Amino acid sequence: MDPLADKFVPIGEILKGGHTGNNVKIRGWVYRQRTSGGLAFIIIRDSSGTLQCAVKKDAVGEDAWKAVTEVFLESSIMLEGSVREDKRAPGGFEISGTNARLISKGEAFPIAKDQSVEFLLDVRHLWLRSQKLSQIMKFRDYTIRYMREFLFEKGFFECSPPIITKSACEGGSTLFEMDYFGEKAYLSQSGQLYSEALISGLEKVFILAPSFRAEPSRTIRHLAEYWHLEPEMAFYNQKMNMELQEQMLEHLCHKLAKEQEGLLVSLGRNPKDLLEVKAPFERLAYDKAIPRLQELGFKIEWGQDIGADEEHALTKDAKNPIFLHNHPKEFKAFYMREDPNKPGTVLSADLLAPQGHGEIIGGSERIWEYDELIARMKEQNMDPKDYGWYIELRKYGSVPHAGFGLGVERLVKWLLNLDHIRDCIPFPRTINRAYP
Repeated sequence: MDPLADKFVPIGEILKGGHTGNNVKIRGWVYRQRTSGGLAFIIIRDSSGTLQCAVKKDAVGEDAWKAVTEVFLESSIMLEGSVREDKRAPGGFEISGTNARLISKGEAFPIAKDQSVEFLLDVRHLWLRSQKLSQIMKFRDYTIRYMREFLFEKGFFECSPPIITKSACEGGSTLFEMDYFGEKAYLSQSGQLYSEALISGLEKVFILAPSFRAEPSRTIRHLAEYWHLEPEMAFYNQKMNMELQEQMLEHLCHKLAKEQEGLLVSLGRNPKDLLEVKAPFERLAYDKAIPRLQELGFKIEWGQDIGADEEHALTKDAKNPIFLHNHPKEFKAFYMREDPNKPGTVLSADLLAPQGHGEIIGGSERIWEYDELIARMKEQNMDPKDYGWYIELRKYGSVPHAGFGLGVERLVKWLLNLDHIRDCIPFPRTINRAYP
Protein backbone atom coordinates (compact mmCIF):
# COMPACT_ATOMS: atom_id res chain seq x y z
CA MET A 1 0.00 0.00 0.00
CA ASP A 2 1.31 3.41 -1.00
CA PRO A 3 0.38 6.12 1.58
CA LEU A 4 0.11 8.67 -1.24
CA ALA A 5 -2.27 6.60 -3.35
CA ASP A 6 -5.71 8.09 -3.93
CA LYS A 7 -7.84 4.99 -3.24
CA PHE A 8 -8.04 5.41 0.53
CA VAL A 9 -11.49 6.02 2.00
CA PRO A 10 -11.99 8.72 4.66
CA ILE A 11 -13.20 7.18 7.91
CA GLY A 12 -16.12 9.59 8.07
CA GLU A 13 -17.53 8.09 4.86
CA ILE A 14 -17.38 4.59 6.35
CA LEU A 15 -19.22 5.76 9.47
CA LYS A 16 -22.08 6.97 7.26
CA GLY A 17 -22.74 3.37 6.26
CA GLY A 18 -22.09 3.60 2.55
CA HIS A 19 -19.25 1.05 2.48
CA THR A 20 -20.78 -1.82 4.46
CA GLY A 21 -19.61 -5.13 2.99
CA ASN A 22 -16.93 -3.50 0.85
CA ASN A 23 -13.19 -3.97 1.01
CA VAL A 24 -11.57 -0.59 1.80
CA LYS A 25 -8.23 0.95 2.62
CA ILE A 26 -7.86 3.55 5.36
CA ARG A 27 -4.90 5.55 6.65
CA GLY A 28 -4.40 7.64 9.74
CA TRP A 29 -3.04 7.60 13.28
CA VAL A 30 -3.35 5.06 16.08
CA TYR A 31 -5.87 6.37 18.60
CA ARG A 32 -6.16 3.25 20.79
CA GLN A 33 -4.74 -0.30 20.64
CA ARG A 34 -5.13 -3.51 22.61
CA THR A 35 -4.23 -7.14 21.94
CA SER A 36 -5.79 -10.27 23.38
CA GLY A 37 -4.12 -13.49 22.30
CA GLY A 38 -4.42 -13.79 18.54
CA LEU A 39 -6.83 -10.86 18.18
CA ALA A 40 -5.82 -7.20 17.99
CA PHE A 41 -8.17 -4.24 18.18
CA ILE A 42 -6.79 -1.00 16.83
CA ILE A 43 -8.71 2.27 16.60
CA ILE A 44 -7.50 4.49 13.81
CA ARG A 45 -8.35 8.16 13.43
CA ASP A 46 -8.17 10.60 10.57
CA SER A 47 -9.57 14.11 10.27
CA SER A 48 -13.07 12.78 9.59
CA GLY A 49 -13.50 10.35 12.50
CA THR A 50 -12.29 7.26 14.38
CA LEU A 51 -12.87 3.63 13.43
CA GLN A 52 -12.22 0.32 15.19
CA CYS A 53 -10.39 -2.38 13.27
CA ALA A 54 -10.21 -6.02 14.36
CA VAL A 55 -7.26 -8.03 13.10
CA LYS A 56 -6.85 -11.80 13.60
CA LYS A 57 -3.29 -13.07 13.68
CA ASP A 58 -4.06 -16.07 11.51
CA ALA A 59 -5.80 -13.90 8.90
CA VAL A 60 -2.81 -11.67 8.09
CA GLY A 61 0.89 -12.05 7.43
CA GLU A 62 3.64 -11.59 10.00
CA ASP A 63 4.46 -8.03 8.87
CA ALA A 64 0.82 -6.94 9.10
CA TRP A 65 0.45 -8.49 12.57
CA LYS A 66 3.53 -6.59 13.77
CA ALA A 67 2.12 -3.40 12.24
CA VAL A 68 -1.01 -3.54 14.40
CA THR A 69 0.56 -4.87 17.60
CA GLU A 70 3.99 -3.23 17.83
CA VAL A 71 2.76 0.35 17.62
CA PHE A 72 2.62 3.43 19.82
CA LEU A 73 -0.27 5.79 20.23
CA GLU A 74 -0.07 8.25 17.31
CA SER A 75 1.96 5.93 15.09
CA SER A 76 0.79 6.47 11.52
CA ILE A 77 -0.60 3.41 9.77
CA MET A 78 -2.46 2.05 6.75
CA LEU A 79 -4.98 -0.77 7.00
CA GLU A 80 -7.09 -2.74 4.55
CA GLY A 81 -10.13 -4.87 5.26
CA SER A 82 -13.85 -5.47 4.98
CA VAL A 83 -16.38 -3.09 6.53
CA ARG A 84 -19.13 -4.54 8.64
CA GLU A 85 -21.79 -3.05 10.86
CA ASP A 86 -21.26 -3.74 14.57
CA LYS A 87 -23.28 -1.83 17.13
CA ARG A 88 -20.76 -2.73 19.84
CA ALA A 89 -17.99 -0.86 18.04
CA PRO A 90 -17.47 2.91 18.47
CA GLY A 91 -19.47 4.57 15.70
CA GLY A 92 -21.35 1.34 14.90
CA PHE A 93 -18.94 0.03 12.24
CA GLU A 94 -15.78 -2.05 12.24
CA ILE A 95 -13.19 -3.21 9.74
CA SER A 96 -12.08 -6.83 9.71
CA GLY A 97 -8.45 -6.33 8.77
CA THR A 98 -6.71 -8.33 6.06
CA ASN A 99 -3.54 -6.27 5.67
CA ALA A 100 -1.73 -3.43 7.47
CA ARG A 101 1.49 -1.48 7.18
CA LEU A 102 3.12 1.15 9.35
CA ILE A 103 3.89 4.47 7.76
CA SER A 104 5.86 5.68 10.78
CA LYS A 105 6.07 3.96 14.13
CA GLY A 106 7.76 6.92 15.77
CA GLU A 107 8.39 6.99 19.50
CA ALA A 108 6.23 6.58 22.59
CA PHE A 109 3.76 9.48 22.65
CA PRO A 110 4.65 11.77 25.59
CA ILE A 111 1.08 12.75 26.52
CA ALA A 112 -0.80 10.52 28.91
CA LYS A 113 -3.87 11.20 31.04
CA ASP A 114 -4.02 13.81 33.83
CA GLN A 115 -1.33 16.13 32.49
CA SER A 116 -1.15 19.70 33.78
CA VAL A 117 -2.38 22.64 31.70
CA GLU A 118 1.14 24.08 31.51
CA PHE A 119 2.57 20.79 30.22
CA LEU A 120 -0.15 20.52 27.57
CA LEU A 121 0.63 24.09 26.48
CA ASP A 122 4.32 23.20 26.28
CA VAL A 123 3.45 20.34 23.92
CA ARG A 124 0.63 22.18 22.15
CA HIS A 125 2.01 21.04 18.78
CA LEU A 126 1.17 17.47 19.86
CA TRP A 127 -1.91 18.18 21.97
CA LEU A 128 -3.63 19.64 18.90
CA ARG A 129 -4.15 16.01 17.85
CA SER A 130 -6.53 15.47 20.78
CA GLN A 131 -10.17 14.87 19.95
CA LYS A 132 -11.31 17.97 21.83
CA LEU A 133 -8.90 20.42 20.20
CA SER A 134 -9.37 18.86 16.75
CA GLN A 135 -13.12 19.32 17.10
CA ILE A 136 -12.74 22.89 18.33
CA MET A 137 -10.54 23.73 15.34
CA LYS A 138 -13.17 22.27 13.01
CA PHE A 139 -15.84 24.31 14.75
CA ARG A 140 -13.71 27.44 14.48
CA ASP A 141 -13.37 26.85 10.73
CA TYR A 142 -17.13 26.47 10.27
CA THR A 143 -17.73 29.61 12.34
CA ILE A 144 -15.46 31.69 10.11
CA ARG A 145 -16.74 30.02 6.95
CA TYR A 146 -20.40 30.78 7.74
CA MET A 147 -19.69 34.42 8.63
CA ARG A 148 -17.76 34.86 5.40
CA GLU A 149 -20.66 33.35 3.45
CA PHE A 150 -23.10 35.74 5.15
CA LEU A 151 -21.01 38.80 4.31
CA PHE A 152 -20.46 37.72 0.71
CA GLU A 153 -24.24 37.30 0.32
CA LYS A 154 -24.62 40.87 1.62
CA GLY A 155 -22.34 42.20 -1.12
CA PHE A 156 -19.11 42.59 0.85
CA PHE A 157 -15.60 42.35 -0.57
CA GLU A 158 -12.84 40.73 1.47
CA CYS A 159 -9.65 42.79 1.64
CA SER A 160 -6.20 42.46 3.21
CA PRO A 161 -4.85 45.15 5.55
CA PRO A 162 -1.20 45.67 6.47
CA ILE A 163 0.00 44.02 9.67
CA ILE A 164 2.86 46.52 10.11
CA THR A 165 1.69 50.07 10.76
CA LYS A 166 3.01 53.45 11.84
CA SER A 167 -0.01 54.52 13.88
CA ALA A 168 -2.17 53.25 16.72
CA CYS A 169 -5.84 52.45 16.35
CA GLU A 170 -6.83 51.59 19.92
CA GLY A 171 -4.30 53.43 22.07
CA GLY A 172 -0.52 53.53 22.31
CA SER A 173 -0.19 51.68 25.61
CA THR A 174 -1.07 48.31 24.04
CA LEU A 175 1.17 48.47 20.97
CA PHE A 176 3.89 45.96 20.14
CA GLU A 177 6.76 48.13 18.91
CA MET A 178 9.25 46.92 16.31
CA ASP A 179 12.23 48.20 14.35
CA TYR A 180 11.28 48.69 10.72
CA PHE A 181 14.53 49.26 8.81
CA GLY A 182 15.67 51.83 11.36
CA GLU A 183 12.26 53.39 11.93
CA LYS A 184 9.74 52.78 14.67
CA ALA A 185 6.69 50.76 13.63
CA TYR A 186 4.07 48.61 15.31
CA LEU A 187 2.14 45.37 14.91
CA SER A 188 -1.44 46.20 14.00
CA GLN A 189 -4.09 46.49 16.72
CA SER A 190 -6.80 46.61 14.07
CA GLY A 191 -7.18 46.96 10.31
CA GLN A 192 -10.13 49.32 10.69
CA LEU A 193 -8.41 52.53 9.62
CA TYR A 194 -7.30 50.89 6.38
CA SER A 195 -10.79 49.48 5.79
CA GLU A 196 -12.09 53.04 5.96
CA ALA A 197 -9.85 53.86 3.01
CA LEU A 198 -11.26 50.93 1.02
CA ILE A 199 -14.96 51.77 1.39
CA SER A 200 -14.67 54.77 -0.92
CA GLY A 201 -14.00 52.35 -3.75
CA LEU A 202 -15.82 49.19 -2.66
CA GLU A 203 -18.49 50.52 -0.23
CA LYS A 204 -18.75 47.36 1.88
CA VAL A 205 -15.60 45.48 2.86
CA PHE A 206 -14.38 43.13 5.54
CA ILE A 207 -11.01 41.91 6.65
CA LEU A 208 -10.00 38.83 8.61
CA ALA A 209 -6.51 39.19 9.99
CA PRO A 210 -4.50 38.87 13.18
CA SER A 211 -4.47 41.76 15.64
CA PHE A 212 -1.99 42.31 18.43
CA ARG A 213 -2.56 43.85 21.86
CA ALA A 214 0.25 44.26 24.38
CA GLU A 215 -2.12 44.09 27.33
CA PRO A 216 -0.59 42.60 30.50
CA SER A 217 -3.77 40.59 31.12
CA ARG A 218 -4.02 37.12 32.65
CA THR A 219 -7.74 36.63 32.20
CA ILE A 220 -9.67 33.76 30.62
CA ARG A 221 -10.63 35.95 27.65
CA HIS A 222 -7.45 37.81 26.64
CA LEU A 223 -4.88 36.91 23.99
CA ALA A 224 -1.91 38.96 22.84
CA GLU A 225 -2.53 37.77 19.28
CA TYR A 226 -6.03 37.06 18.05
CA TRP A 227 -8.02 36.95 14.83
CA HIS A 228 -10.19 39.92 14.02
CA LEU A 229 -13.17 40.02 11.65
CA GLU A 230 -13.75 43.68 10.77
CA PRO A 231 -16.51 44.77 8.38
CA GLU A 232 -16.72 48.44 7.35
CA MET A 233 -19.68 49.91 5.50
CA ALA A 234 -20.18 53.17 3.59
CA PHE A 235 -23.55 54.89 4.11
CA TYR A 236 -24.24 52.96 7.33
CA ASN A 237 -25.37 54.49 10.60
CA GLN A 238 -25.42 53.13 14.16
CA LYS A 239 -28.80 51.43 13.78
CA MET A 240 -27.83 49.70 10.52
CA ASN A 241 -24.52 48.64 12.02
CA MET A 242 -26.15 46.89 14.98
CA GLU A 243 -28.78 45.27 12.78
CA LEU A 244 -26.08 43.77 10.55
CA GLN A 245 -24.27 42.32 13.56
CA GLU A 246 -27.36 40.67 15.04
CA GLN A 247 -28.43 39.31 11.65
CA MET A 248 -24.99 37.79 11.12
CA LEU A 249 -24.91 36.17 14.55
CA GLU A 250 -28.44 34.81 14.26
CA HIS A 251 -27.57 33.34 10.86
CA LEU A 252 -24.33 31.89 12.23
CA CYS A 253 -25.88 30.34 15.35
CA HIS A 254 -28.76 28.75 13.49
CA LYS A 255 -26.59 27.37 10.72
CA LEU A 256 -24.13 25.89 13.22
CA ALA A 257 -27.00 24.32 15.19
CA LYS A 258 -28.52 22.76 12.09
CA GLU A 259 -25.44 21.75 10.10
CA GLN A 260 -22.95 20.98 12.89
CA GLU A 261 -25.23 19.43 15.47
CA GLY A 262 -22.98 16.40 15.98
CA LEU A 263 -19.91 18.57 16.48
CA LEU A 264 -21.72 20.74 19.01
CA VAL A 265 -22.99 17.74 20.97
CA SER A 266 -19.53 16.13 21.02
CA LEU A 267 -18.16 19.36 22.53
CA GLY A 268 -20.86 19.49 25.20
CA ARG A 269 -22.94 22.30 23.69
CA ASN A 270 -26.69 21.87 23.23
CA PRO A 271 -27.61 23.00 19.68
CA LYS A 272 -30.94 24.25 21.05
CA ASP A 273 -29.04 26.97 22.94
CA LEU A 274 -27.84 28.41 19.62
CA LEU A 275 -31.29 28.14 18.04
CA GLU A 276 -32.56 30.40 20.83
CA VAL A 277 -30.31 33.22 19.62
CA LYS A 278 -32.67 35.52 17.75
CA ALA A 279 -32.60 39.13 16.65
CA PRO A 280 -33.32 41.80 17.68
CA PHE A 281 -30.98 41.85 20.65
CA GLU A 282 -31.55 44.06 23.67
CA ARG A 283 -30.22 47.63 23.39
CA LEU A 284 -28.88 48.80 26.76
CA ALA A 285 -27.64 52.38 26.88
CA TYR A 286 -24.61 53.05 29.05
CA ASP A 287 -26.53 55.54 31.18
CA LYS A 288 -29.13 52.84 31.90
CA ALA A 289 -26.49 50.20 32.59
CA ILE A 290 -24.81 52.22 35.35
CA PRO A 291 -27.85 52.32 37.71
CA ARG A 292 -28.56 48.66 36.92
CA LEU A 293 -25.04 47.77 38.00
CA GLN A 294 -25.32 49.93 41.10
CA GLU A 295 -28.45 48.01 42.06
CA LEU A 296 -26.41 44.81 41.68
CA GLY A 297 -23.90 46.13 44.21
CA PHE A 298 -21.16 47.51 41.95
CA LYS A 299 -19.37 50.69 42.99
CA ILE A 300 -19.38 52.33 39.60
CA GLU A 301 -20.19 55.87 38.55
CA TRP A 302 -21.14 57.49 35.26
CA GLY A 303 -17.96 58.09 33.28
CA GLN A 304 -16.21 54.89 34.34
CA ASP A 305 -15.63 52.08 31.85
CA ILE A 306 -17.59 48.88 32.28
CA GLY A 307 -15.23 45.95 32.84
CA ALA A 308 -15.36 42.18 32.69
CA ASP A 309 -17.02 41.70 36.08
CA GLU A 310 -19.75 44.18 35.22
CA GLU A 311 -20.28 42.62 31.80
CA HIS A 312 -20.67 39.23 33.47
CA ALA A 313 -23.31 40.58 35.83
CA LEU A 314 -25.28 42.16 32.98
CA THR A 315 -25.34 39.02 30.85
CA LYS A 316 -25.12 35.98 33.13
CA ASP A 317 -28.85 35.22 32.91
CA ALA A 318 -29.33 36.26 29.29
CA LYS A 319 -29.97 33.90 26.37
CA ASN A 320 -29.22 36.49 23.70
CA PRO A 321 -26.31 38.92 23.36
CA ILE A 322 -26.86 42.49 24.58
CA PHE A 323 -25.78 45.71 22.89
CA LEU A 324 -24.22 48.15 25.37
CA HIS A 325 -24.24 51.45 23.52
CA ASN A 326 -23.57 55.18 23.73
CA HIS A 327 -20.52 55.22 25.99
CA PRO A 328 -19.01 58.48 27.28
CA LYS A 329 -16.62 59.79 24.65
CA GLU A 330 -13.81 60.30 27.18
CA PHE A 331 -12.75 56.66 27.22
CA LYS A 332 -13.69 55.65 23.69
CA ALA A 333 -11.55 55.76 20.54
CA PHE A 334 -10.91 59.04 18.77
CA TYR A 335 -12.63 57.97 15.55
CA MET A 336 -16.07 57.38 17.10
CA ARG A 337 -18.69 59.95 16.17
CA GLU A 338 -20.38 61.91 18.95
CA ASP A 339 -24.12 61.33 19.13
CA PRO A 340 -25.79 64.64 18.14
CA ASN A 341 -28.85 63.61 20.18
CA LYS A 342 -26.86 62.66 23.30
CA PRO A 343 -23.86 65.01 23.52
CA GLY A 344 -21.00 63.64 25.57
CA THR A 345 -21.60 60.11 24.31
CA VAL A 346 -20.46 58.44 21.12
CA LEU A 347 -22.36 56.26 18.67
CA SER A 348 -20.65 53.13 19.95
CA ALA A 349 -21.95 49.64 20.63
CA ASP A 350 -20.24 46.76 22.39
CA LEU A 351 -21.97 43.42 21.91
CA LEU A 352 -21.84 41.36 25.10
CA ALA A 353 -22.26 37.60 24.80
CA PRO A 354 -24.73 35.89 27.16
CA GLN A 355 -23.90 33.66 30.14
CA GLY A 356 -21.22 36.09 31.24
CA HIS A 357 -18.80 35.57 28.32
CA GLY A 358 -18.43 39.32 27.86
CA GLU A 359 -17.67 41.55 24.89
CA ILE A 360 -17.29 39.81 21.54
CA ILE A 361 -17.83 42.80 19.20
CA GLY A 362 -16.99 46.47 19.37
CA GLY A 363 -18.45 48.82 16.79
CA SER A 364 -19.38 52.42 16.08
CA GLU A 365 -20.29 55.10 13.63
CA ARG A 366 -17.07 56.74 12.52
CA ILE A 367 -16.35 60.46 12.42
CA TRP A 368 -16.56 61.24 8.73
CA GLU A 369 -16.23 65.05 8.67
CA TYR A 370 -12.79 66.65 8.66
CA ASP A 371 -13.34 69.38 11.25
CA GLU A 372 -14.94 67.03 13.77
CA LEU A 373 -12.08 64.55 13.50
CA ILE A 374 -9.44 67.24 14.02
CA ALA A 375 -11.33 68.60 17.03
CA ARG A 376 -11.65 65.17 18.62
CA MET A 377 -7.95 64.42 18.13
CA LYS A 378 -7.05 67.70 19.82
CA GLU A 379 -9.38 66.81 22.72
CA GLN A 380 -7.42 63.60 23.19
CA ASN A 381 -4.02 65.34 22.84
CA MET A 382 -3.22 63.47 19.65
CA ASP A 383 -0.89 64.81 16.97
CA PRO A 384 -2.75 64.93 13.62
CA LYS A 385 0.59 64.54 11.83
CA ASP A 386 0.68 60.90 13.01
CA TYR A 387 -2.54 60.21 11.10
CA GLY A 388 -2.09 62.33 8.00
CA TRP A 389 -3.35 59.77 5.47
CA TYR A 390 -6.35 58.84 7.64
CA ILE A 391 -7.38 62.45 8.09
CA GLU A 392 -6.98 63.05 4.36
CA LEU A 393 -9.77 60.55 3.68
CA ARG A 394 -12.16 63.21 5.02
CA LYS A 395 -11.08 65.72 2.36
CA TYR A 396 -12.24 63.90 -0.76
CA GLY A 397 -15.85 62.80 -0.93
CA SER A 398 -16.19 61.44 2.58
CA VAL A 399 -19.48 59.78 3.51
CA PRO A 400 -21.17 58.61 6.73
CA HIS A 401 -19.94 55.13 7.57
CA ALA A 402 -19.78 52.56 10.35
CA GLY A 403 -18.16 49.25 11.18
CA PHE A 404 -17.27 46.76 13.86
CA GLY A 405 -14.59 44.37 15.00
CA LEU A 406 -15.33 40.82 16.13
CA GLY A 407 -12.84 38.71 18.07
CA VAL A 408 -13.02 35.23 16.57
CA GLU A 409 -11.66 33.45 19.64
CA ARG A 410 -14.06 35.21 22.01
CA LEU A 411 -16.92 34.30 19.72
CA VAL A 412 -15.91 30.63 19.65
CA LYS A 413 -15.49 30.64 23.43
CA TRP A 414 -19.10 31.77 23.83
CA LEU A 415 -20.57 29.54 21.10
CA LEU A 416 -19.03 26.45 22.71
CA ASN A 417 -19.35 27.75 26.29
CA LEU A 418 -15.66 27.07 26.90
CA ASP A 419 -13.88 27.94 30.14
CA HIS A 420 -10.82 29.60 28.61
CA ILE A 421 -10.01 31.41 25.39
CA ARG A 422 -6.67 29.60 24.95
CA ASP A 423 -8.43 26.55 23.46
CA CYS A 424 -10.06 28.64 20.72
CA ILE A 425 -6.86 29.14 18.73
CA PRO A 426 -4.24 26.56 17.71
CA PHE A 427 -1.24 28.25 19.34
CA PRO A 428 -2.33 30.75 22.02
CA ARG A 429 -0.18 33.80 22.66
CA THR A 430 -0.60 35.12 26.19
CA ILE A 431 1.39 37.35 28.54
CA ASN A 432 3.60 34.43 29.58
CA ARG A 433 3.65 32.25 26.48
CA ALA A 434 5.04 32.54 22.96
CA TYR A 435 6.15 28.88 22.63
CA PRO A 436 5.60 26.68 20.73
